This record gives sequence, structure tokens and C-alpha cells, in this order.
Amino acid sequence: MVQLRDKARLVIKGDSQKKGTNYFETFTPVVKIITVKCLLTLAVKHGWVVHQLDANNAFLHGDLHEEVYMKIPLGLTVGPSSSDPHLACKLKKFLYGLKQASRQWCAKLSQSLLSRGYSPSKNDSALFTKITVSSIVILVVYVADILLAGDNGQEIAHLKAFLDQQFKIKDLGSIHYFLGLEVSLVECGYVVHQHKYTTDLLSEFHCLDTKPVTTPLDPQNKLHIDSGDPISDPSTYKSLIGKLNFFQHTRPNISFSVQHLSQFLVSPKVPHMLDALHVLRYLANDPTRGILLSSSSDFTLKAYSDSDWAACPISRRSVTGYFVLGDSPVSWKSKKHPTVSLSFDEAEYRALRQVVAEVSWLLRLLANMDLSITSPISIFCDSQATMHIARNPVFHKRTKHI
Repeated sequence: MVQLRDKARLVIKGDSQKKGTNYFETFTPVVKIITVKCLLTLAVKHGWVVHQLDANNAFLHGDLHEEVYMKIPLGLTVGPSSSDPHLACKLKKFLYGLKQASRQWCAKLSQSLLSRGYSPSKNDSALFTKITVSSIVILVVYVADILLAGDNGQEIAHLKAFLDQQFKIKDLGSIHYFLGLEVSLVECGYVVHQHKYTTDLLSEFHCLDTKPVTTPLDPQNKLHIDSGDPISDPSTYKSLIGKLNFFQHTRPNISFSVQHLSQFLVSPKVPHMLDALHVLRYLANDPTRGILLSSSSDFTLKAYSDSDWAACPISRRSVTGYFVLGDSPVSWKSKKHPTVSLSFDEAEYRALRQVVAEVSWLLRLLANMDLSITSPISIFCDSQATMHIARNPVFHKRTKHI
């Protein structure tokens, strides 16, 4: 490895800040991965180039409204009394380490985009659009990482120059690696996968040379809360499940497995860890596998829902799964119900409700991207009784409590 340069940064001790005194709010809106997949899908269907930008020293650009003081850094001389313990530095601008730095950076960026005529979305606070009669430009933000696409090349170039003047940005060219997602342009669309992330995780847990398996979970193993002996370091299991959870952005086929293993985070046992490693061995089958965002001109949406009634042997709650796509998968989830369903039809109806809510949000999000879908959305369910309940809202003793 060749060392290109030395780099040093002055960082403040944000852990000593007190809420209500020198900071108030820290929440920072970031773009949802589903929004990124929708943007990539629209871009590849319209033939747009997706530009990737990165803001240099993003957290230093926010406006500091609170009074924040820090000790004089070692080596800094401000006068003959620099060693006086009563002297301190009053910050006029942000430094790395301040708890509100990320929030104020996003506020500053939003203010700059609003001045250029961009409108934030009510369905994703990190999505901005500028729509005119003849053109559209879309921008999404994840802290300092920015994606920019649209059909107005002149406006995109002007926006890049404006952002560079305001914040000093790096133009990384066409999208290729964003938030751990590797994006490759092929003849039929974008392929989104996590090859590097997969190999790094396999190496971390010493599974590179293990024999791959063909199923995400071992169908012979029935896990329970008290199965086996506790593992020596529970944080290892929690870390692995958290990283597997991130894989769901491109690998919908492990969604149920991750949901199932997440039940045991409080007190993981040896069999739980072995099954989590089993999921890793399944990923080792094809580390480059991902999803295809098709470039075809089909903009229709379809959704599928299903539920496994009383699937959880611990709580007897049902597990819902749904999948939303046109010819490109954009949203899916496997989740345990918050309450116990009294019948199979009730469990299926609750699953149907979840997928309808997701589709409704997606329609509003796509409308913000200037894609209005007015045709009815096909939602598929494998329960005739559930479809009958959905079509005929009849007051019934078994459905009145749903």
C-alpha cells in the first residue's frame, strides 16, 4: 500500500455536550434505500445518467446556532496566558464530533437546494426534485453522498457547479458504488449487488473456505429461545445479524431468515449462531447475486402478500411477507405481526393491509418523481376468504375486531 498523504483533523469531544444547553436535536434525514432503487429504476428506463457526488468535509458547513466552548487545543498559542485554565475557545463554525453537526449540514444543504428551486418530498425528506414543463432533475442525499439524475443536462451541470461553489464537492462520475451497493450497467438495466460486502463478511467470520449450502436456513433445525448453551460473546451474534440485515437490500431470499434469527438477539445460544453462519454459507454460493432493475418501458406495479399463520412457536404470532415490483423488485419485507391472529384468514388480511400501505406510499413517492400511475395496482393473495373480506366489508363476528 502506498501512502499518498498525511491527514489530521481537529475533533471536539461531543460526548461532553449537554442536551438543551449546547445542542437540541440530532436526527438527520437520510434517503431510504427503496427510494434509491426507485430512482435507479426510473433512470435506467428513461436512459438517464445517474451522477454520484461527495461533499468534502460536509459536517463543517452547517450553521452553528448554539454557544459551544472547547479547551484550547495542545500546541495552539493564543497569547502569553494560553495555559490559563479559565481560557477557552468559542466555536464560530462546526467541528467534527459535535452531535448536531450532521443535522445542521443537511439543513444547510436543503436551504441551498431550496434556493435553486428544488422541492423536498413529503414521502422521503432526503429526496429533492425540480420539475418544469419540459424537464425533471432528481437528487437524493445520504449525509454527504449525493445521487443526481434527470433529463436536463444543462441544469445538472449548473447544479454541480453551484454545489461545488457552496460546499466543494467531488464529482465521482456515473454511479458505481453507493452505500455498500455495487451498481453495474448492463444491456438490460442496472444490476445491484453487494459482492465486496459479501466477501468481506465471509472473510470476517472465516467462511470463505466452508462448503456452500443451498438453503438460507437448515430445515431440520427448529430454534427456540432456550436452545443450547449461551455463546461466549453475544455481541458477535448481534453484529452478524445486523450485517445480514443490510444484505436484504439486494437479497430478498434471506429476508425471512434474518427476521427469524433476529428473535434471539437478547440471549443468543450456540444453535442460533450456527444457523446465522448457515445463512453466510448460503450467501457464499454466489456472492455476486443481486437484483436486476430492468430498462424495459414497463412502468406497471404488482404486489404479492402472504402470511404464515401462528408461525412463531414462541409467541404464536404470524409472519407476513410481501414483495412489490413491476419488472424490477423495489420493496419487500418479512415481519412478525405485532398481535396474535385468531385465524388463517385474519393473518392473511393483515398481510394484505401491510402490502397495500406499502404500495400507497410507493405511489406517492413515484408521483414526487413525476411518475403518476393511474391504472389499478394488481395485488396478489393466495386466500380466497381474505379476498372476499377485502371486497365485501361485511360486519362479521370473526372480522369485527380486525
